[in-house]
Amino acid sequence: MSGSILNLTGANLTLEDIEEVARFFKHVQLSDMALGNINKGRAVLEKKANEEVSHYSINTGFGDLCNVRIPMKDMKKLQSNLLISHACGVGPLLSEEYVRGSILIRINTLIQGNSGIRAEVINLLIEFLNKGICPCVPEQGSVGSSGDLAPLAHMALPIIGEGEVLWKGKKVAAKEALKEAGLEPIELAYKEGLALINGTSVMTSIGALTVLDAQRLVRMADISGTMSLEAMKGSNNFTHPGIHKIRPHKGQGLSAQNIRTLLEGSEIVESHKDCDKVQDPYSLRCMPQVHGASRDAIEYARDVIEIESNSVTDNPLIIGDEIVSGGNFHGQPVALAMDFLGIAIAEIANISERRVSRTINSRYSELPPFLTENSGLNSGFMIPQYTAASLVSENKCLAHPASVDSIPTCAGQEDHVSMGTIASRQAREILKNSWIVIAIELMASAQGLDLRLPLTPSKAIANVWKTIRNEVGKLEEDRQMSGDLEKIVKLMKDGAIISAAEKFVKIV
Repeated sequence: MSGSILNLTGANLTLEDIEEVARFFKHVQLSDMALGNINKGRAVLEKKANEEVSHYSINTGFGDLCNVRIPMKDMKKLQSNLLISHACGVGPLLSEEYVRGSILIRINTLIQGNSGIRAEVINLLIEFLNKGICPCVPEQGSVGSSGDLAPLAHMALPIIGEGEVLWKGKKVAAKEALKEAGLEPIELAYKEGLALINGTSVMTSIGALTVLDAQRLVRMADISGTMSLEAMKGSNNFTHPGIHKIRPHKGQGLSAQNIRTLLEGSEIVESHKDCDKVQDPYSLRCMPQVHGASRDAIEYARDVIEIESNSVTDNPLIIGDEIVSGGNFHGQPVALAMDFLGIAIAEIANISERRVSRTINSRYSELPPFLTENSGLNSGFMIPQYTAASLVSENKCLAHPASVDSIPTCAGQEDHVSMGTIASRQAREILKNSWIVIAIELMASAQGLDLRLPLTPSKAIANVWKTIRNEVGKLEEDRQMSGDLEKIVKLMKDGAIISAAEKFVKIV
């Protein structure tokens, strides 16, 4: 667990906070302000629930059954039925980090006092986070409106002692885990079932962690691209500050700055300063423009996800002394942002694969064919490029925007849906593939630098090269390289590659 306890207010949750709780098990607690808001909202709801007027989900059925009035004696049954009936997810289970992120974001939504849920229900969710009880949530089944109904129903089932959870490394019945943890299931009161499941918390959780990892990936791409440039004896002219001053996209300038500083003091670059090559290919020369555009797209996605993480996304809502029906559960903002994010990540891998292809091609790189000194007998880096090409092609399929699709649900009452959770899941899968493509580029460019000796790269790139070589040796003859790639991906995710470069330059 990292640092002190996270004090939740409902208004200032950051993506880094989400990661701390989701991945590193930081504990959370309610602020006094949040507790006050919860109690105030609940008081309004209890007053309205006893009126003769029909209020959606409080004393009526759900969706297309909104005109069915429910007797007061059945209110509690209505809420438990909602969770049980909506827990219809399928497919593999969401990773624990995404479920924990979903719980945190749901809590942050509910504590703003607009949902009418009791503090004891929220406190039980907090106990799940702090004691490590993770509901088993299937990945598939959400159309992104009314929010993430199916996955959030699975997330909420353990509150009433139903469903399964991961507890101490095993899948067990929720009742068993709660008993061992010294907790009791809760009988839900009016509206609480819907408040728990009617929102965008799952798509937002997946989006939050994917955005953070994408920001790390694009920094890695600046490093791997610079290593490829060194291996191919490319020019550094394209990093000239004047070029980027007169086209001042923020991301472009940041990537150009990274590459320019990473190349400082390079013996390889200096060795061909006056050569007769006029221009490098786009995959080298246009790195700032391509990487930078993805940076800007990732930043946009981050803004959307941070807003969503601090928003109230269920329905109906308590606004002052009124109960108002609306559509904040609709996942369209997240869906569009996640589609954009997936495209942005895919392009990082796309241009990386092109650099790998040129590095292994002796006609362009002036290095031995497939980066092996005994080619023919050895295939060298021939097939890693195939793997990169395969992953890049798969990314192109995954980058088809989920948000452009909509299938009416609930007998046509819910006639436009976002598919936002699919968009988030696709972006996550594109990211997984892209880590491997960048790892292939790092491995190929490290081999290229081996073959450039005695010429040496800049100090920053040399230290990255050394870090890779500490884990993965030079390819002297053919070997199975899957294990090598796994080691390099781990170096990237652990931050070792960026740390190696940052011993000499700052990577922004």
